[in-house]
Amino acid sequence: MILDLKGIYKEYQQGKMNVPVLKDVNFSMEEGEYVAIMGPSGSGKTTLMNIIGCLDQATKGTFILDGQDISSCSENEMSDLRLNKIGFVFQSFHLLPRQTALANVEMPLNYAKVPKKERKIRALKALERVGLSERVNFRPNQLSGGQMQRVAIARAIVNNPKLLLADEPTGALDSKSGAQVMDLFQRLNDEGVSVLMITHDPDIAAHAKRVVMIRDGELKEKR
Repeated sequence: MILDLKGIYKEYQQGKMNVPVLKDVNFSMEEGEYVAIMGPSGSGKTTLMNIIGCLDQATKGTFILDGQDISSCSENEMSDLRLNKIGFVFQSFHLLPRQTALANVEMPLNYAKVPKKERKIRALKALERVGLSERVNFRPNQLSGGQMQRVAIARAIVNNPKLLLADEPTGALDSKSGAQVMDLFQRLNDEGVSVLMITHDPDIAAHAKRVVMIRDGELKEKR
């Protein structure tokens, strides 16, 4: 099992009030699965993604990621997990504008202190996997939205993460580019990558093999 969340609660302090965002969330995911968590704006899905992505910690509950209990992790340990176990794909790409596609994809390998020569080999391979081997020296402003998202996906998979976590991955794309990105996720999943996608769009969620609904901070499997 790649993910196992039990009794997850998340509250935020607003003045003197505690505002509950997640309420008794139970969710697990097997290695190699392709799952969508779907919910409207304000449902708690971003908060849940931040906890699963080790960007935030639950107020209470147990979260096991790839056999490791996250609830007892320090900030540094969570940072290492983000670097080595999770690949992030965001709606707005988060590419460095002055860097080439290759340099953007190499970035996590820099943080992981991978030697320069190996960094380049691995980044080129990741760009090839997403169909951009002819765009390695292009900067983001020379790429279409769909190509920028594919660079972001190459960056997310360059460390061979255990989990690919995608937050509204087609939100900034036209329908044709969005369809290409969804085809790419399917191909990566076919190659054995575990994919967890957060979306409000039922058409996008339908690409996953399993859909889980979140509403008012509570999770329910879609039947």
